[in-house]
Amino acid sequence: MRYLNKHRYSKLGEHGEDPLSGVANLFDASIVFIVAMMLALFSAWNMMDLLDPNSEVTIAKKSADGHVEVLTKKGAEIKVSKVSDKPLSGSGKRLGTAYQLPDGKVIYVPE
Repeated sequence: MRYLNKHRYSKLGEHGEDPLSGVANLFDASIVFIVAMMLALFSAWNMMDLLDPNSEVTIAKKSADGHVEVLTKKGAEIKVSKVSDKPLSGSGKRLGTAYQLPDGKVIYVPE
């Protein structure tokens, strides 16, 4: 009988452990998991240059409704430009001519 009573009921202060102490460990583990997932996605999409402070990256992004945005990163500066299909007008001088080759490349020839 003495073996049964020994482990059946324990006193509250006997172990001295907080029941919520495991929640803090779960939070720390989730933060580590999130950072690991972000690094895995960056490397899978070959976007590690976004984390390099000396790199230059240009990304074109098209949304579902057809709007196009161009993200340009030069050093630590990130610039977002929206592309429009509206015709523009203004004054200026002609600098040269652009030709499109049959394979799709565009060549600029200055005058």
